[in-house]
Parts: sequence; structure tokens; C-alpha cells
Amino acid sequence: MANKDTSSTDDFLKSLGFPSIEIHSAFTHFDFSKPGRRVLLIGPMGSGKTEFAARIWRDAAIAMKKSDAVKEFTATGVVDRRNVFFVRSDLDNSRFEDYPSDALPYRGGYIRCGENIARIKDSFGLEQVLNDNPTVGTFIIDEASFFDERIAYVVRKHSLSRGVMFIFPTLILNFRKAIFNSTARLMLDMATDVIPLTAYCDHPDCLANAFYTYRYYSVDGRECPALFFDPLIVVGGDKTKSGSWSPNYCSRCDMHHFLPGKEYTFFTLKPLAEEATRGNAKLLRTELERLHGDKENSQLYRSILERYGDSEDREVYLNSILPDFIAEKALSYLMCEQNLLSEDMVVKLASDLKLNTEYLSKILSDNGRLVNFEQRLLF
Repeated sequence: MANKDTSSTDDFLKSLGFPSIEIHSAFTHFDFSKPGRRVLLIGPMGSGKTEFAARIWRDAAIAMKKSDAVKEFTATGVVDRRNVFFVRSDLDNSRFEDYPSDALPYRGGYIRCGENIARIKDSFGLEQVLNDNPTVGTFIIDEASFFDERIAYVVRKHSLSRGVMFIFPTLILNFRKAIFNSTARLMLDMATDVIPLTAYCDHPDCLANAFYTYRYYSVDGRECPALFFDPLIVVGGDKTKSGSWSPNYCSRCDMHHFLPGKEYTFFTLKPLAEEATRGNAKLLRTELERLHGDKENSQLYRSILERYGDSEDREVYLNSILPDFIAEKALSYLMCEQNLLSEDMVVKLASDLKLNTEYLSKILSDNGRLVNFEQRLLF
């Protein structure tokens, strides 16, 4: 029996003489008549969030060709929601670098936005774009979770006071299957509509729906799952990468989303850092030294072996220690996300253990901490 979302489609198909079959909702054009909507397009990497946003852009272009009578339904004051603007993050410069600078790009294609496109770095940049474009009624803000949490309040203000509509193709869950950050949480709180999208699980033996974004490294052709304490944000392009410097992403179902090191993070790594803040950094230093150059004698390796040693996916879990920079990632996690280690302590440990400060500087910068190791080590 059809639910209320599909009843009109069901009635229409029955009038054409279709037999009793499973009825799905009609794939309708986008509705620009409702003012102030805040629409989240959520799903894993590769689920078609930006492509869906491009479809909204195309629908708007068709609606703009309608007579002035239509404007009565799509406008609030000088704002017309058929007038669409695309906003991207400055962090996103390395993605889709082969596309035109005015492109709304997605995997497999793009739409040219002309002058209706801007790059911003924070919510203040969005405010400027909104003020500079007072007649634009719909803003597509790509990967809004990368912006500061103030953006949720900027969006709410303009949607309520001027009837502006906002579309957010964005990741809500990070590679850990947790709410991405406080910005993502606030966006969920202020959303009026949520459109969830899925993808096929990328695992070669699976056709299940994927709801999660999976992060992994490719080392010597082997799939190496990112550890739980891998940096939350790693800025990089969309191209497939080999080696330890940059991860790859794909969509995975729950069964094939491998995330080793969670127990270790909270049972071992974080307590060692807490002990270090109390003046005893010896145990943390020892573990970091092993993570850097003697991984199979680390507590991390023992934890993974104990947790997944009998699993049929044992090999892929153990591959997680193959990438380089595990000690650097642990330091970044403890400093940026747990706020347990001071900059001075991170610089000293990195120097004493001869860690890769170029990699560590990049990761800290990606996650909002600027540390000039070269300058600091001169003093």
C-alpha cells in the first residue's frame, strides 16, 4: 500500500492501467516557492551531493525562463530564489583543478556559473557575498562543514529575515562515522529539509548501500585503513594517491568500513597524553618513538592484533600501521582535537624523535594550528 509520499504517483500510474506494483515517489523538479528553506544534501563521498546541487541549478535556469507571473511564487521582496549562486571553500582549491574557475564541478561533469560563484574562507566571507548579491535567492554552499560554526547563524538570519534559501551539499559524518564537527551539528539543528543520498559500497565484493565515507592509504598497492586518530582534516585533491602523505576516500557500508585504533586511542594514547600533562611524558615519548620507528613493538600494534587477530579481515586491519607518519598523526590528534599537548611539548617531541616536521606542519595547519618548526627549533 502506498504511503502519503507516493499516493499521488500511485493514483497517476493506476489511471494509466499499471498493475499493482511497488510505487516510488516521483523524481520532481526542485521547489523554489518556499522561502527560507535550509536544505542539507547529505551522504558519503561519491554519493552525488554536488551533482544533485547541479540539478537544482539546472532547474533554476529553466524556472527563470518562465513569465513574470511565476516570480510571485519564487520571490520575497527583491530576492528571487530562481537566482542561484555557488559558494566554495578556499580549502578546496586543489579539488577539480582541471575544471574552469567558474565551474560547479562534480564527478563526471560541471556547470559554468559565470559571475555567480565565489570562494570564501569563513562565515565573514559568506556575509560579504550575501551583502554583495542582494537579489540572489538561493545559495549553494559546498562542504559547509569545513567552515566555522558561526556560518549556521549567518544562514539562519538571512533565511528568516529575507526568505533566502540555502542548499548544503556536505559531509555530516567524518571518516570516523561521527558528526564531522560542531559546525555540522549546528547545521543539523537549523536545517528545514534533509535529503540523504547513498552510493554503492566501494568494496569489490559488495553492492550494499553505503552511508559512510571511508579513508585509507595505498601503500605498495595495499589498502591501509586510516587509524581512528588520523587527522580530522587532510587537505588534498580528488585524485587517487599512493604513499603515506595523502589519503584516499571512497564510500563504504558498515561491514566494509574499517576503522582500527579506536580502543587504543581512548585506552592508551589519550591516557598517556594526560599523564604527560601532569609532568610524566616518559611513557608517551616511548610509545611515540615506537610508532615512529618500531611499530610492531608499539602498544598500537598489540591493540590491533588483540582486537582483530581472529577477524577474517585481519590483514587489512594490520595494514593500518604500514603508512608513515603515525607518530606525527598521534601528536596532531592530541594537540588539535584533544587539546592535551602544548605547542612547546609538540615541538620538543618532534625534535627529540626526529619526526617529519614538514608533514606535521601541514597537518597542523590543515586543522587550524600554525606551527613553524624550523623557526622554533632555532631557539
